Amino acid sequence: MNPLIFVASVIAARSAVGLASIGLGVGQGTDAGQTIKGITRQPEAEGKIRGTLLPSLAFMETLTIYVLVVSLTLLFANSFV
Repeated sequence: MNPLIFVASVIAARSAVGLASIGLGVGQGTDAGQTIKGITRQPEAEGKIRGTLLPSLAFMETLTIYVLVVSLTLLFANSFV
């Protein structure tokens, strides 16, 4: 096993998961904040706004899980080793 490839794989996996988590936190926080702002402006549209919020949060979370799966694959099923 080449230690340079192993170290590069670990660094790539850590940075990918870290950046995806940061992006997810910022995106979900912005989305939730805008949802609250929209509901306070138009309380009668709360159901529609919430109905749009939940799938968008799920899609954001799914993207982060995909990054985690790719990172774990990079670490444990590395074809370069």
